[in-house]
Amino acid sequence: MPDLPVDGPDLPPEGLLGTAYDLETGEETLAHYQRWAATYDQEVGVDNGYAQPARCAAALDEATDRPGSVLDVGCGTGLSGIALRDVGFTDLDGCDFSPPMLERAAETGVYRRLFEADLNAGLGIQDGTYDHAVAVGVFSFAHIRPDALRSVIRAVRPGGTVVVGLNDHFWDVGTFPAELDAIETDGLASVVSREHGEHLPGADIMGWVVVLVRSGRAAAIRIDP
Repeated sequence: MPDLPVDGPDLPPEGLLGTAYDLETGEETLAHYQRWAATYDQEVGVDNGYAQPARCAAALDEATDRPGSVLDVGCGTGLSGIALRDVGFTDLDGCDFSPPMLERAAETGVYRRLFEADLNAGLGIQDGTYDHAVAVGVFSFAHIRPDALRSVIRAVRPGGTVVVGLNDHFWDVGTFPAELDAIETDGLASVVSREHGEHLPGADIMGWVVVLVRSGRAAAIRIDP
């Protein structure tokens, strides 16, 4: 991965959160999160009360009858992993496309394994590797395409659960709900619940938690686009 600049112009008063929804390319997004890693937990978790990690962890807990292994897709600094641990999931792996965010995630001590991955390019793991997966705040503008959800679903075994948390801004565009419909039509997974609620209450942003269950049989293939 090429080195990216970490210095830039003075931040707006609201910090890097205020510009996160203005990103337009993958390169901008990667550079943004490289700068944000050191202050992300404070700005998003403490200052703005990030609700989605706990909401998604609770949804996974309610949807499953046994903990099992979980892949935290786009784990960032580990806020979602901490929330999963707090409800009883301890067999956790995490992946993210930002090395500085992964370094912060490692400091939490909640992950068995952490690895770098760009979901838009495929996870590069075996089909059906995990019992469950979560993707909290991953699907958004200039972050991950809606059709990359298929790679997340294929990462879990048949009957495994996938929980996705995303903000209203991206949901309202319509491409993600359309992808959910296509996934059901194609028989890859079933949507078992969609719940609207708090996403980032400190910034007055609401969001959705979607729970899916994978259909079909796992195959010994790598998960590539």
